[in-house]
Amino acid sequence: MTASEYTVEKAKYSDISSVMEINLRTLPENYPRYFFEHLLDRYPETFLVARMNNQVVGYIMCRIEDAIIFSIPLRKVKRGHVVSFAVLPGYRNMGIGTALLIKALDAMKNIYNCYDAFLEVRVTNHAAISLYKKHGFDIATIKKRYYKDGEDAYVMVKRL
Repeated sequence: MTASEYTVEKAKYSDISSVMEINLRTLPENYPRYFFEHLLDRYPETFLVARMNNQVVGYIMCRIEDAIIFSIPLRKVKRGHVVSFAVLPGYRNMGIGTALLIKALDAMKNIYNCYDAFLEVRVTNHAAISLYKKHGFDIATIKKRYYKDGEDAYVMVKRL
């Protein structure tokens, strides 16, 4: 399969079950259905799916948060938060994750007017860390014991 055989598009309510299945199969952090629906309702431009042969094979879902930049003068900004992001194992290394990330970051910047984007990633998830660094994210800090199993997370940030 090649990159030209998939599409990246805004998620629909009919995609939520597929997104939840991918989340359950690929990530230890899982959410109830209403959480997915809430993010789709509030931030539809950054809740994206990758579809191949009419099947959802990956997704990214984000939210937009308010923050204060501690500068002189203090400034209120919007920040894009990548909440959950996964591609099924058989569809990795095809550019799907990159396409999802780029499109979500573009929407954060150009639709939601975000100052920056951030995410948490397991310190052992070297493939994801590499992808994020390739797209301009830097490690800002470590959240100790962030995940339910006690693993630490890097907080990675990219200025938009």
